[in-house]
Amino acid sequence: MAMVRMWMEIESQKYDQAASKLVWELAVKPMYGIPTDQAAVEETEGKLGSILDFYEKTLSQNKYLAGECFTLADLHHLPTIHYLMNTPSKKLFESRPHVTAWIADITARPAWSKVLAMQPNLSSK
Repeated sequence: MAMVRMWMEIESQKYDQAASKLVWELAVKPMYGIPTDQAAVEETEGKLGSILDFYEKTLSQNKYLAGECFTLADLHHLPTIHYLMNTPSKKLFESRPHVTAWIADITARPAWSKVLAMQPNLSSK
């Protein structure tokens, strides 16, 4: 449980700070015709890249963030991953093989497919 809590804290204090900013710049702003701030994107991609380097190291030793079982720590990443994989920032994830395998695993879960199916605006992205 301590590992799950630690990763949930990392997600909320590190990963989500950068990922949500990229979602705002690359997914939300364009939906409303607001110009993307490319300087903010580049700066934030650098921050997220550093965070994902840590994820890559962890995922080279574990199947999931907190060990060998899927937990809330993994689940909390799904919304931002969903949006970012449909933007140029997906390169940050795809350049890290263990992160890529982890994303393939967690996004293929039947429960996530059901969530997407219930949300027409999510499944069409």
